[in-house]
Amino acid sequence: MKIGLLKEPDGESRVGLLPEGVEEIIQKLKAGILLETNAGSTTHSSDKAYEKAGGEIVSRKELFEKADLILGINKPGEKELMSLGEDQVLLTMLQPLSYPDLVKTLRDNNKTTFSLDSIPRISRAQSMDVLSSQATVAGYKAVLEAAGRLPRFFPLFMTAAGTIKPAKVLILGAGVAGLQAIATARRLGAVVEAFDVRSAVKEEVKSLGGKFIEVEGAKEERTAGGYAVEQTEEYKQKQKQLIHDHAANADVVITTAQIPGKQAPKLLEEATVKAMKSGSVIADLAASSGGNCEVTRNNEIYDYENRITIIGKSDYPSEMPIDASRMFGKNVIHFLKLIIDNEGNMNLNFEDEVVKGTCITYKGEIYNLKVKEFIES
Repeated sequence: MKIGLLKEPDGESRVGLLPEGVEEIIQKLKAGILLETNAGSTTHSSDKAYEKAGGEIVSRKELFEKADLILGINKPGEKELMSLGEDQVLLTMLQPLSYPDLVKTLRDNNKTTFSLDSIPRISRAQSMDVLSSQATVAGYKAVLEAAGRLPRFFPLFMTAAGTIKPAKVLILGAGVAGLQAIATARRLGAVVEAFDVRSAVKEEVKSLGGKFIEVEGAKEERTAGGYAVEQTEEYKQKQKQLIHDHAANADVVITTAQIPGKQAPKLLEEATVKAMKSGSVIADLAASSGGNCEVTRNNEIYDYENRITIIGKSDYPSEMPIDASRMFGKNVIHFLKLIIDNEGNMNLNFEDEVVKGTCITYKGEIYNLKVKEFIES
């Protein structure tokens, strides 16, 4: 079989596979690789490097005509999706809960699609979890940018001019991005507090040197796949006051809370932003899904009332394209091992819960149960 690697659209600096990943697939999985011209240029990976690894450079049109499996990070346009043949497979990040109409179209046109952001969040699939690997990059980069924009030091300094107190950082959401943000902020010397509705992450926060702040009575669901879930109004009121008090005392707030298929929960109200110290920084990683902060502007950095710097970014992995692509590619290779047999042929084994859970549409049906329930309910 042949795998076709797409060049990502403008604004995306990552690529689905680096040359090292191409070489591994060819040697270990016995599959051929077609690459769209300049697919890896934004990661400093030339066409020559891909050819040296064993790949074949082709046009985008030829790739769609010849590839058995088409691989990318961002989904192609709808016209290209509709051009997929009956035996072709698409493997990308479809964000099916955010684009239900597209899923219906793919289903109704008998397209075979797998969405890497739908890989089941179970122990066996951790090596394939692209959301976690990319969230690691986002948490790291968000803290570095916030530190660069904060008009004071992060660490404690003892100088001849006096003692400089460490910055105080509040992390909202202790998932993968939040935990990496805690670790990075602590390495830079800040005092770190973290909030999450999931009490299970308390020990992880503490192990990284952060202080866990919590409101009792949070609702948790094992079926949420590690994400937060909607909370009661009583809980939200207690949460709002707690976050307000801690944010008002912080120099930097990093927000990471998201709920798949829904708008991001509003954790920082405008009144809380107004109460923060002048010169403080907010980095909102949930900007693309509405933001955790009421005054976040997606893909924009601005000064709120000339006092608070607000960073609305959800694309941090694209700003660190080499390692982000390397991690993404490793995730992809681990998944490909489940759908390529020992002879390098396609083998879609839907008895495997990871394969079935990652599949969005196949032969006129929606396979991912969560997506199916969301769309057909």
